[in-house]
Amino acid sequence: MSLTIDQLPEAFRDWLGDRPIEEVECVVADLAGIARGKAMPWKKFIKGGATYLPASIFYQTITGDWADVEGMEMDQWTESDMVLKPVLWSGTAAPWASDVTLQVIHDVETRSGDPIKFAPRNVLKHILSLYEADGWRPVIAPELEFYLTKPNVDPDLPIEPPIGRTGREGIGRQAYSMSAVDEYGSIIEDIYDFAEAQGFEIDTIIQEGGAGQIEINFEHGDPLALADQIFFFKRSIREAALRHNCFATFMAKPMEGQPGSAMHIHQSVVDARTGANIFSDPDGKPSALFEGFLGGQQQHLASVICMLAPYVNSYRRFVADDAAPVNLEWASDNRTVGLRIPLSDPDARRVENRVAGMDCNSYLGIASSLATGYLGMKNNLRPRDPIKGVAYDLPHALPRDLRSALDALDADKDVQQVMGRQFCHVYKSIKLQEIDEFLQVISPWEREHLLLNV
Repeated sequence: MSLTIDQLPEAFRDWLGDRPIEEVECVVADLAGIARGKAMPWKKFIKGGATYLPASIFYQTITGDWADVEGMEMDQWTESDMVLKPVLWSGTAAPWASDVTLQVIHDVETRSGDPIKFAPRNVLKHILSLYEADGWRPVIAPELEFYLTKPNVDPDLPIEPPIGRTGREGIGRQAYSMSAVDEYGSIIEDIYDFAEAQGFEIDTIIQEGGAGQIEINFEHGDPLALADQIFFFKRSIREAALRHNCFATFMAKPMEGQPGSAMHIHQSVVDARTGANIFSDPDGKPSALFEGFLGGQQQHLASVICMLAPYVNSYRRFVADDAAPVNLEWASDNRTVGLRIPLSDPDARRVENRVAGMDCNSYLGIASSLATGYLGMKNNLRPRDPIKGVAYDLPHALPRDLRSALDALDADKDVQQVMGRQFCHVYKSIKLQEIDEFLQVISPWEREHLLLNV
C-alpha cells in the first residue's frame, strides 16, 4: 500500500510547505531509548514496502555491547528480522537536518504479525490496553530536566557548566531565575523553534537548581503520544545545544555538587466514556480508585526503580536534601516526598511521581509507573497515611543501587506479570551485563584513595 503526504500530521505538513520531502528516518526506540533505524529516500518510503531490523537491537547495552539473553524465541545471535510498521501520526520534522527530513516512529512485529513483547513502545501499549479493558484512560504530564554543559570530549575529565552570554560559567542554586534562563537564550530559542516545527506543545521552560540545568514541562495528554514526543525531543534538545557549542545531557547525575535531573510524571486517570477524572468522587473528595492508585505506587514503585533509574549513575541522584526523593511517602503540596499530590481542583486531581530520572526510557518510565497504579486500583490497595513535614528526614527506602533494584523486580511477581515476563527477562539480562561492564572500570576515587593507602 502506497503512502501520501496527506496521511502525515498537520504540524509536519505546515512545516513542509511547498518543499519536497527528501529523506525519511524510520526509527525505533531500543531499551535505552536510543533511536535505531534506517534512513531512506521519500520516494522509496511512500511505496509502502516492508522494512526490517534485526531483533538484536533490543539486546544491546548502553555501551553497544550485547547481553546474552537465554530462552528467547527470537535468537539474538542469528539476528532474525523484525518487521517495522510506520506509525504515521507520529511523523514529525527533523528541523536541524540539512535535507528536508521526516522522522517516523515504527512499531515492531514478528513476521507473523505479533508485537515484539520486549520493545519499549509495545510495553507501554500493553499497559494502556489493560487500562482500556477496564474503561479507563490514563492522562500524564511529564516534566523534563536536563543540563547544558561545556563540550566534554575526554570522558576522564569532569563535566563543567556551559559559558553563558555574559561570558561567565553557569552557576547553580538559581532556580526559577529568569536571568539564568536568559544566559542560554539562543539555545532556548532554537528549542522553541524545533518544538514548533515538530508540533510539540511546551507548557513552560524554567531554570532549575543546577548550574546550566533547565526544566521543560509538557501539556497533559495521552501517555503514548507524550512518550513519543519525549523520545523525539531529547534528540531535538541535543541538536539545539550542539548548534551553540554545548552538550545537552540527560544523565541523572552528571556533575558532582549539583542536583540530579528527574522526569517527574503527573498522572491521573479518566473514565474513557465520560472523560471524568476517576480520582475524584462526585462530591469532590478523593475516590477509592485514587487511593488504590496511590497505594499501588507505594507498594510497587520500588520494584520498577530499575526502569525509572536504569543506570549505575542513576542512584547518585537519590540524596536527601538534594531535590530528589529517598522514599515513597506521599503528601499534598510537598516536594520532598516521592509521591506528591499537587494542589488542584477535584477534576484535576493527580499523583506526581517524583522518583523517575531523566535518564529513563520514556516508554518504560511511563509504562512502569502506570503499571504500579493499575495494580493498586485492581487490587484495592490503600496508601499509608500522608506524612507531615520534610520527607528527607525519614529513612532512605529506595534501592541504593542498580543490582538491588533488579532484585526488587525479581521479587515482585505481580509487576512481572503486568509488565510482561519476557520483557522483564530481557531487561534484567541487559542491566546485569551493564553492571559487569561498569565494574571493570577503575574510577578516579579509587586511584586517589586506594593506590597508596591500602
